[in-house]
Amino acid sequence: MPPKMQKPVLLVALGGNALIRKGQTGTLSEQFENLAVPVRQIARLTPLYKIIITHGNAPQVGSLLLQQESCPAVPKLPLEILVAQTQGWLGYMIESTLDSGLMELGSPSHPLVSLISYVVVDPADPAFSAPTKPIGPVYRRKKDAPSGYPLVKTPKGYRRAVVSPRPVTIVEKREIRRLVEEDFIVICCGGGGIPVIREGRAFSGVDAVIDKDLASAKLAEEVGVDTFVIATDVPGAALDYGSERERFLKTVSLERAIRYLAAGHFPDGSMGPKVEACIQFLKTGGKRAVITSVDAIEKGLEGNTGTQFFLSVP
Repeated sequence: MPPKMQKPVLLVALGGNALIRKGQTGTLSEQFENLAVPVRQIARLTPLYKIIITHGNAPQVGSLLLQQESCPAVPKLPLEILVAQTQGWLGYMIESTLDSGLMELGSPSHPLVSLISYVVVDPADPAFSAPTKPIGPVYRRKKDAPSGYPLVKTPKGYRRAVVSPRPVTIVEKREIRRLVEEDFIVICCGGGGIPVIREGRAFSGVDAVIDKDLASAKLAEEVGVDTFVIATDVPGAALDYGSERERFLKTVSLERAIRYLAAGHFPDGSMGPKVEACIQFLKTGGKRAVITSVDAIEKGLEGNTGTQFFLSVP
């Protein structure tokens, strides 16, 4: 095997909520400042891993919906286009921040690229009849939320809900794998990817938002990722989250993770898809998955914090 292929492949999935901290309005300067925390860690990991970065977009795509609804003079765009917009917007932010981080470390020539990514979904997916994906701002009361979309209650409050079908395959998986083999840092599948369905030999966009963690697990399966890290705004996965019995998990086997998920410990609108993505990653050949905070990606990889998922635990 040539030297450029020897490093293991790491996929880091950055949460869209992690870019807008609690109490913030989500200004561009706030998001750049927040983004620097995980991205500088990723820059320091480049000598050790071949790296793929995915990212969420739920707060950002929700904000775009609100913006276009506030101006009836401008034609409204479907969710698939808004997802594409956030891929470009957040991809630019990640790439420019990462480029600065690499220069600070004396590695200005490390190749990196952002890709607009399609993700195929099944038109018969039952999710199309039941909007469940929370997007946009959090509202304490139902009556404070704008009309036009159903609401879903999350641990943080009420949010608008949109359709979220499961990912079937990543269209650009071969290109991503080739770039990773050449040691490019690849930023892709932003916001879960642009949701499309096959129509013969072509693709057609659909009005939906795919969960970025489930799309990341599918990408990891198809590209051949060794370690999968989900960086979010909490320290890890917890049992009885938000209650007096709350207990963050340190090391979890695949079997136990499946059992905890089935018992309802992880809500659908927050930790549920993350744990499900870790389960899917391990089932399809992944070695280790980690859920940790954006402040502790390196420590999570060292095994010193976060929730570590393995096929089995001694």
